[in-house]
Amino acid sequence: MWQSWAKKMQTYPHSIRVPFPRRIIHRTFQSNALTRIHQTSEVTKTPTKSFKEDAKYYASSIQRCIEAESLEDLRKLQVQMMSCGFPHLSLGNKLIKGYLKCGGIEDARVVFDDLPKRHSVVWNSMISGYIRQRRSDDAVLLYRRMFFEGVLPDEFTLSVVFKGFSDLGFVDEGRLAHVHAVVLGLDVGNVFVGSALVNMYAKFGQMGNARRVADCVVEKDVVLFTALIVGYGQYGEDGEALEVFRCMLKQGVKANDYTFASVLASCGNLAELRVGMMIHGLTIKSGFESVVGSQTSVLTMYSKCGSICDSLRAFELVSNPNQVTWTSLISGLVQNNEEEIALSKFCKMLSSSTLPNSFTLSAALAACSSLVVLDQGRQLHTIVIKLGFDSQMFVGAALINFYGRCGCVEFAELAHDSLGELDMVPVNTLIHAYAQNGFGREAVELFHRMQDMGLEPNDVTLVSVLSACCNSRLADEGCQIFESFRRNTNMRLTTDHYTCMVDLLGRVGRLSEAEKLIDEVESSDLVLWRTLLNACKIHGDTARFERIMNSVLKLLPADEGTLVLSSNLYASMGNWSQVLNMKTRMRDAGLKKNPGMTWIDIDREIHTFKAGYFSHPNGEDIRDTLVDLILKVRQLGYVPDTSLVLQEMDEDLKEKTLYYHSEKIAIAFALWKTSCRITPIRIYKNLRVCTDCHTWIKLVSKVVGREIIARDAKRFHHFKNGSCSCQDFW
Repeated sequence: MWQSWAKKMQTYPHSIRVPFPRRIIHRTFQSNALTRIHQTSEVTKTPTKSFKEDAKYYASSIQRCIEAESLEDLRKLQVQMMSCGFPHLSLGNKLIKGYLKCGGIEDARVVFDDLPKRHSVVWNSMISGYIRQRRSDDAVLLYRRMFFEGVLPDEFTLSVVFKGFSDLGFVDEGRLAHVHAVVLGLDVGNVFVGSALVNMYAKFGQMGNARRVADCVVEKDVVLFTALIVGYGQYGEDGEALEVFRCMLKQGVKANDYTFASVLASCGNLAELRVGMMIHGLTIKSGFESVVGSQTSVLTMYSKCGSICDSLRAFELVSNPNQVTWTSLISGLVQNNEEEIALSKFCKMLSSSTLPNSFTLSAALAACSSLVVLDQGRQLHTIVIKLGFDSQMFVGAALINFYGRCGCVEFAELAHDSLGELDMVPVNTLIHAYAQNGFGREAVELFHRMQDMGLEPNDVTLVSVLSACCNSRLADEGCQIFESFRRNTNMRLTTDHYTCMVDLLGRVGRLSEAEKLIDEVESSDLVLWRTLLNACKIHGDTARFERIMNSVLKLLPADEGTLVLSSNLYASMGNWSQVLNMKTRMRDAGLKKNPGMTWIDIDREIHTFKAGYFSHPNGEDIRDTLVDLILKVRQLGYVPDTSLVLQEMDEDLKEKTLYYHSEKIAIAFALWKTSCRITPIRIYKNLRVCTDCHTWIKLVSKVVGREIIARDAKRFHHFKNGSCSCQDFW
């Protein structure tokens, strides 16, 4: 028998030869031993009657093995048939069915290959068996061999093999199979074939073909509609997905839990809260409220629509939330700036013995980045390493971003270096970290190194590297990089790129070049002009400032950024009538300048300070520490820069106003609270640090001998031994 099998295989093309499994050969040659074991089994009574009765007996025995799902008994039964001389291939179809039902697809394939003649039913069984086992490549090979042996496929064959083509991404072969179906006169309007075709074209991203096939199917079912909805949703056509769902309801087809999950995702992507709420109600009415997949889709939809309260309520209804549900909730909270609640839920997830995945950890790290909580983020890093996600690309990028936003560039570099194969996300993130912390040279070097590694810079790369050049006074390097991108016809420069360049040119005093660059932008927005206005204020170009200011205020009379800049400029010039004019316009427009605030995290407790306020429980101690610091830095040559006080008052009051800026109060508190420590002091401010505070903090770092890391609205400043990482350029 084995010789005939080998001879037969010589006639097949190499691409469809299937080697006989060694373990099957070994088992067959050990048939005597298996027969002895088999004699103790209930299914192995040796038949002694006619062939017809023997066939009936073996067929019923095969059925009993199927019902018991006993693969081992089925193997023993086949060995017995062969040892007794019964032509087991006469029951080949039943054996193949039995092996497939019991999970022995390799055994089924051996019987299949031994069959002298194969009906289309047995071909279909094997192909569908491979598809169920997610072995689409074997299914497609068998489909090709089916054609080679002259066996024509039927509707069932195609409905199964279309899935194989979609799984493997075989677009051309999938389309060819569709053509074969039409040429052979098969009913592609059949709902099963039609659903498989729609699903295949949807996975190929060919939604036009998918829709045309769907329109040809007269009696559509939930599988076909769901395939269309999922396809439209995956390729960003969520409006079409909702329209298909409406058509589905009009035709009286009831949705299943997978349909609801997909259409709720489309509602979330479109931020269609009202429609999403109606579909949520329909989910409850249809009895799918308790299905975890539907519950997860509901809370994700509410999160994407910005309705966090509804999302939390939906989560509370989940009796046993799984990993996906927890991750969806935490990610939604982070996206809606509810980072503290997100971290609280993450802790509850761990206490419920549910392990996080890479997406959960990335979301939790993003929360730590936004809150700038270094200790909690370091604990998360420990969990990342423990679970083995430290080499995972997106978790690594989240770690780089976290350390970069906390001012720990050396740890960001370590997280970057721990990744094996790099791609754009972690590299861009590290360049951005360098930019935030004033490491311009390192950012430019990494930019050139990524190109040497074969990585193609994208629009995010350009924004990050130009920001790095801007923060480090690297005007020439930034201009060269910008020009190289502008010559690259494959990339379309955006307003963000031009804003970075205007900021870069403006801050080094090249105001005419910056204004000329804005004129080149087809649709320049207010951000570009505000950036140039700030540069004019810094360099005292009053004439250019007023000309641009008047143009901007004509377009938008209540532009807050322009009015604030104008008020500050006139105040620095002592033009108090114009200051009053600008503040009046702001008050009439209902605008209010944000007050300066600084916060600091000490021993996992956040302390927030406002300028001039000592309402903290330790206010007197803070004031005494601050006075002592001012005396010490004055001895080193500190003189308050009263020109920065944009109010009309006496010089003594101006000095006192500068002494009580929020960052000075926060640093005084940190030194009082941690007087026995040598660790860096980390403060965070919502506005840009003024030049007086910048000078003061430099001297304080020298007086106390501790590093002070300050993050303002623009960037990080690392103060150490009387100097700053920004080199007094910010």
